[in-house]
Amino acid sequence: MTPSRPYIMRALYEWIVDNGCTPYILVDATLEHVSVPEQYVKDGQIVLNISPTAVMDLNIANESVAFNGRFGGVATDIFVPVKAVIGIYARENGQGMVFEPEDEPESTPPDDTPPEPSKPEGRPSLKIVK
Repeated sequence: MTPSRPYIMRALYEWIVDNGCTPYILVDATLEHVSVPEQYVKDGQIVLNISPTAVMDLNIANESVAFNGRFGGVATDIFVPVKAVIGIYARENGQGMVFEPEDEPESTPPDDTPPEPSKPEGRPSLKIVK
């Protein structure tokens, strides 16, 4: 199944905005492909205001969050892979969600031992072989 994080992020964003609050996302700026203004990163993290009045062209897609925002009066394109989003919350009351870190995909074993075959899902079945 696809990761649930982007779906939850979109739902929480809508819920926060519908309740008249300001949605913020907390981002791990140390991960690969994160494009944010480095001068605003503290301890490897950055908090971004993604409210409709603060950003233009917000797109919370299944793979990334992208928008154009202003930092120190300068328009800046922001790109954050979904796996780099640590949480989304309302500035006014802190309500929202912090996400568990995503597991890294398993790599192949270092030796030349072939991986074990995966077990099929569903009911077992038998075939007659002649």
